[in-house]
Amino acid sequence: MSNQQERTKRMKREYEMTEQELKELMDASKPVPYLVFGGIPPASPYDNAMRAWDALGTKKGFWPMTVESSCGKGDRFFLAEPIEEKGPQ
Repeated sequence: MSNQQERTKRMKREYEMTEQELKELMDASKPVPYLVFGGIPPASPYDNAMRAWDALGTKKGFWPMTVESSCGKGDRFFLAEPIEEKGPQ
């Protein structure tokens, strides 16, 4: 493991989502059937999944764009950088 990978690993924390949270993420990733009659198509599965990760990040206190799998732990476990709140200065 390189120094950069090691440093990144240390900055990330392991999180566990509930079965319901995992189901919501998986459901958000599914394509949505639709017909367009001069209207606007729905959001893509990617956009829906990113919104679901944003919501989970807000709920659990991590940056959604830093998520990576936690190898060997199962689908509900992942690593992400926690949101560090700054105290009064």
